Amino acid sequence: MTPGGGPIASLAPTFLPPGGTPHHSFGDGILDRAAYLILEDGRRFEGRALGATGLALGEVVFNTCMTGYQEVLTDPSYTGQIVTMTYPLMGNYGVNDEDLESPEPRVAGFVVREASPRDSNWRSKGTLHDYLQRHGIVGIQDVDTRALTRHIRSAGAMRGAIAPAGMPEAEALEAVRAHPPMEGLDLACGVSTSQPYEVPAEGEERFVVAAYDFGVKAHSPRLLSRLGCRVRVLPAETPAKALLEERIDGLFVSNGPGDPAAVQAAQDAIVALARADVPVFGICLGHQLIARAFGAETYKLPFGHHGGNHPVRNLDTETVEITSQNHGFAVRCGEGGEIVGAPELRLTHVNLYDGTVEGVAHRECPVFSVQYHPEAAPGPHDSRYLFHQFVALMEARRS
Repeated sequence: MTPGGGPIASLAPTFLPPGGTPHHSFGDGILDRAAYLILEDGRRFEGRALGATGLALGEVVFNTCMTGYQEVLTDPSYTGQIVTMTYPLMGNYGVNDEDLESPEPRVAGFVVREASPRDSNWRSKGTLHDYLQRHGIVGIQDVDTRALTRHIRSAGAMRGAIAPAGMPEAEALEAVRAHPPMEGLDLACGVSTSQPYEVPAEGEERFVVAAYDFGVKAHSPRLLSRLGCRVRVLPAETPAKALLEERIDGLFVSNGPGDPAAVQAAQDAIVALARADVPVFGICLGHQLIARAFGAETYKLPFGHHGGNHPVRNLDTETVEITSQNHGFAVRCGEGGEIVGAPELRLTHVNLYDGTVEGVAHRECPVFSVQYHPEAAPGPHDSRYLFHQFVALMEARRS
């Protein structure tokens, strides 16, 4: 606090972006409007409006990344979820046109402790509040996110709502309990591309990769492109027959939202290509779909894994990777390390927080997958070797 009792931030200089005009979000008065977050068990958290006004419904989860909020907002895997950021300050570097993982925000709502009213970065095109408002995303700030996170850790992820203070609590709670739970939801088809498109290889084209889009983040095809792959991104509902007619060197099965048990589209193609000795690489939802294609079971985690600091042990190399994760379901593993229902698969990676399955590989076919995000946007780059591993499998098949 200043000697006069005002916040220290009021003394901070106004930073000017390249255009020379300061970005502010004080004019519309929305940041002074009270709001609240209510969970389906009745727990209520007070705050102030951020972004658009209205009612936001979804599953409330928490993310432990310190930065990368724009990548989080635009990650299709967060479709249907209200994301709580555990780091207390968001929005200080604004938003830009380079850090998008999809063309627009995908979250159902956004919860922060403090949203910076000023953006300070040479790439910034505006404030977090303005960005959320422009895209119709309802948010809330001044929430005790530590208490909220501890509650979710104890009680599990659950449905919730961000509501304006004027909405009766009973009305908001009724809407929450009428909202469908995440179990059984096929959300992937709703975020997938409607038409195929290509990401050209950078430099010499070495391979053609088909990417099943269940909510693919832009960074994954980009990394494959840098390794000489032309990536043909295909809609989630592309039938196996159509994919088998594609002349491809490998199949990438992307991340995405929802319950893997509700997504049936890719499983026949995964098995057919694997039996044809075509390398298959999956991440996140793609990992779960690959496992299920070979008979494995999946189940919902209590509160999921969301953030950029999850330690994972690679059982093949006996090394530890710090990984970026975003998922609410996992592949079931037996006490002896076997993948339940899928004897053709072996365990390759384990989560060091809770022992859950983080990676599998086929015992005979060139198929492997990981539960986390090796493209790491946001997050550490420890796991980018997996893209090179995928390319090495395609090289081996060609030779």
